[in-house]
Amino acid sequence: MATHAGGLTAAPPRTVRVERLVRGFGDRTVLHGLDLEIADGEFVALLGRSGSGKSTLLRALAGLDRDVAGSGTVLVPENSSVVFQDARLLPWQRVLPNVVLGLRGPDADARGRAALAEVGLAGRERAWPNELSGGEQQRVALARSLVTEPELLLADEPFGALDALTRIRMHGLLRELCARHRPAVLLVTHDVDEAIALADRVLLIDGGRIAVDQSIELPAPRSHRQPAFLGYRESLLEALGVQEAGR
Repeated sequence: MATHAGGLTAAPPRTVRVERLVRGFGDRTVLHGLDLEIADGEFVALLGRSGSGKSTLLRALAGLDRDVAGSGTVLVPENSSVVFQDARLLPWQRVLPNVVLGLRGPDADARGRAALAEVGLAGRERAWPNELSGGEQQRVALARSLVTEPELLLADEPFGALDALTRIRMHGLLRELCARHRPAVLLVTHDVDEAIALADRVLLIDGGRIAVDQSIELPAPRSHRQPAFLGYRESLLEALGVQEAGR
């Protein structure tokens, strides 16, 4: 936080502000007057049961739901980017053109190469997407999402299709990249452990509103064996209505 003259402390700037958001499909309302704020540089994970409205909220923030019925206020930075579960690379373009897609300026290729180096893919600029593993394709998608230095990164289950070991490696990479670039992040996930491992706050959406807003007070990197981690996990699973085996 920034401290002003006279000893007053200013609240952190808000990157995202959502007020009374309503979204529906046909006669089914998914979001019922939802309110949300995400601070500049804050990493927020969003949990919820299938059909609870997680992706509906993300699409509203991304401006991808213009044809959906609804109302409310959505304020987000103009410079935002989205990462989906599917890397969505253009198969007819090599890796570097995929990363710099839509990027303007004489330094676009240099910025793209630097972004690929950040995700561990230096030297793969001329590879075709079908030559990459699933994890490598998601690394390219991350490079593409961060090459524009967005103020807001929206991630819709970006690691859901990856195997467990690759997912753990991607967690470390995403944490490192977000610490370096400092975008605000909204990560939609079904994975409670993933949410706790990565986020500053974990939200749970239920009944079309934010039902749980839990700050995660753990230093990074975080271990699943930490008692506090296990405490957060048990609390969030209980809020989701999940009973672990043996309890």
